[in-house]
Amino acid sequence: MNRPFLSMILGLLGCCALQAQSANPTVTELRSASWGYEATKANLIKAAEKIPETDYSYKAAPDIRTVAELFGHIADVQARLCGMVTGEQKQLGAGKMTAKAELVQALKASFAVCDAAFEKVTDANAHETVGSGRAAQTRLGELEHVVIHDNEEYGYLAVYLRLKNIVPPSSDRSGK
Repeated sequence: MNRPFLSMILGLLGCCALQAQSANPTVTELRSASWGYEATKANLIKAAEKIPETDYSYKAAPDIRTVAELFGHIADVQARLCGMVTGEQKQLGAGKMTAKAELVQALKASFAVCDAAFEKVTDANAHETVGSGRAAQTRLGELEHVVIHDNEEYGYLAVYLRLKNIVPPSSDRSGK
């Protein structure tokens, strides 16, 4: 094969790859940025698994949530918001759970709902409104809400972890 022809073929393949990567750049960025959905998802699941069962009843101050209540809250909010995006309302009832195993499972179930929501939203339909009344928001807005909420809650959780001498997953460079 001659060099100009090979260069043209490689160029065309490169263009196709770039086109495939940028089909939904807004949603892709929200999902894959260092502060985005996938990173926060990994940190929250690792944290839920890393905290010992005995610390799920821990609360850092009298008027705030226990670790169990915090994970339950995260799971319930995710299921509700991402369920609005997919049109399938999910009620996990995780806010009432106290056992580590059931909360880890509920958290993973809520992430499955959000995975489906991220798969459903494209740049073409991201600005369609879901919900009604005061809860009406765009699909993209709901996904942004999930990412912002998860990052905020992870920030609280990182303090809980530090108070229990546990390195938060986002800071843990040991790979554990």
